[in-house]
Amino acid sequence: MVENVVSVALPVDENLVVRKMRLTPDEVVGNEKRICIVTGTHGDELEGQYVCYEMIKRISAEKDKLKGIVDVYPAINPLGIDSITRGIPMFDLDLNRIFPGSVTDGAMPEYIAAKIIEDMSGADMAVDIHASNIYLREIPQVRVNELTAETLVPYAKLVTCDYVWVHSAATVLESTLAHSLNSIGVKTLVVEMGVGMRITKEYGDQLVDGLFNLMIELGIWDSKKRPIVKNPIVSTDHEVGFVNAEAAGLFVPSVEHWKNIRAGEVIGQIVNPLTGQVEENVKSPIDGMIFTLREYPIVAVGSLIARILGGRSNA
Repeated sequence: MVENVVSVALPVDENLVVRKMRLTPDEVVGNEKRICIVTGTHGDELEGQYVCYEMIKRISAEKDKLKGIVDVYPAINPLGIDSITRGIPMFDLDLNRIFPGSVTDGAMPEYIAAKIIEDMSGADMAVDIHASNIYLREIPQVRVNELTAETLVPYAKLVTCDYVWVHSAATVLESTLAHSLNSIGVKTLVVEMGVGMRITKEYGDQLVDGLFNLMIELGIWDSKKRPIVKNPIVSTDHEVGFVNAEAAGLFVPSVEHWKNIRAGEVIGQIVNPLTGQVEENVKSPIDGMIFTLREYPIVAVGSLIARILGGRSNA
């Protein structure tokens, strides 16, 4: 059943409405486990849209296997998606930097954020799905704050992503949806995959399988046949190498995403279309595996080119 999470009046007799699809068993006894699948925080991240569609379709096709409650939130920033804007239009705000919000103080975005938290409160698990931006392509990965790693990494391993990145605490994370939900006892995983403004069906299908695997573990989905589960690499910040451009120009990659690379090997070239010169041969600083690779070719000095998981192989 489609439900309104929050509705706010806009100019010219319009309303901003955040909706969810609630899927429940035919017989509800009152002690069902609940999982929240949420995406659309950023209007330029569309990978999660396909995941929501596929989740609802598959659950509806085998409703007899549903033993818990699944709340699917396809677009918690509907204005951003409608206008292809990363943040909230008119306010120039990143929705994922204003949680937990407030229902009494602040502007409209703070109110929306607070009502979203209120609606998800009490869930047993939440999965916050993001894509990368238009500049970078990411392999399917779960990102977990080190403060919650002991609790969340076992769940992250069930989601059939290729990589679990346990990252260090940072002040900015305190204003994210995931941090706010974890703070009130809703165990929340953050998934990052693909590229902005695009849908990578292969990645979406992989994550959907992982979400069903997670629901089986939680007792929300009754199936003796589990999806094929990958054994993800789990790493911390000190194992990740960052590669940034030292020159401006057009980045032309010479390696493939999610492939092994050796220290000193060329990742790609930054070239000058005006002079025909190579401005920089971008080289890997470490042995490892490229899990983030530049997608948008125009770069400035300092632009992120790649992230490399040091000392690992996907072979």
